[in-house]
Amino acid sequence: MYSTCLFCHAHLGANEVLERFPVGRRLAFDPARGRLWVVCRKCGRWNLTPLEERWEAIEDAERLFRGTRMRVSTDQIGLAKLSEGLELVRIGHPERPEFAAWRYGDQFGRRRRATLIQVGLGLGALGALVVGGAAAGVGVGGFGYWAWQLGDRIVRGSPDRTIARLAAPSGTPLTVRRKHLRHLKLLDDGGGRWRLGVPHRRHLVEFEGEEALRIAGQLLPAVNRFGGTRDQVSAAVRLLEEEPDPMRYFGRAATGAWSGAAPDRGRLAALPETVRLALEMAAHEEIERRVLEGELAGLEAAWREAEEIAAIADDMFLPQSVTDFLERNRKR
Repeated sequence: MYSTCLFCHAHLGANEVLERFPVGRRLAFDPARGRLWVVCRKCGRWNLTPLEERWEAIEDAERLFRGTRMRVSTDQIGLAKLSEGLELVRIGHPERPEFAAWRYGDQFGRRRRATLIQVGLGLGALGALVVGGAAAGVGVGGFGYWAWQLGDRIVRGSPDRTIARLAAPSGTPLTVRRKHLRHLKLLDDGGGRWRLGVPHRRHLVEFEGEEALRIAGQLLPAVNRFGGTRDQVSAAVRLLEEEPDPMRYFGRAATGAWSGAAPDRGRLAALPETVRLALEMAAHEEIERRVLEGELAGLEAAWREAEEIAAIADDMFLPQSVTDFLERNRKR
């Protein structure tokens, strides 16, 4: 049983309704295909659950969904809110645009709202500081440049914030920071295959195949920091409809099909927002498809990694004496 989001490592919460699956406050399930996701309430992304934990929970979710009157639905997707607060999303046989609107519309919209609120609060505080400095007679020159730098940092995010820790094909550890995201590149080998270039010490470390896809799925949410509107999500889905094979879609982006100027060819940050959103969707759907085809070990390894990272994040500021006390009392 897992309790941590695969993507943002936040705790997924708990429910007291599904005795055989007490994880999550919003669950999405597809009874026909036997799929169950826990929707992270912080980042909005869908966490596919391990195979052995799905079936009985899906049966219980179906029973609860049909037994509640507090539900809205289209022909193929329904949302029910139980009295205990648990939300259930039932997936039928929707067309891809309808499914994407439910899965990604909330995810990208939630990310967009959270970032805009964060940026707005930061800029508001900065504006008050600038006004206060001007009233106090602080010099405009140096103070103005400092305020501009701080404002840029608020909008773009901290350049030194760690986004991911990776291992290069050679085994060398790589730390990807926000300032590195603008230099990520999709590289075309001219033979229809693509590679992902990640900056490291003024060079690009190249990943290919399944590893490149996994890392792209990990980094693209940070590249798409401002999420997207429903119209942008719809446009991104239309792009994927034109090229349903995710690997080939990444290949088209690597050739510079949407980059424009030659110096920006294949650079992720230079791609239009809708293309970047489509790449994020494509990466997640392809990784999930491979898991559903039987590569469950990869999913379980990702869950374990997420749990470990969350534990480190929870404990990194605690003194050893506190950790020992919690461990002793946890065992009682």
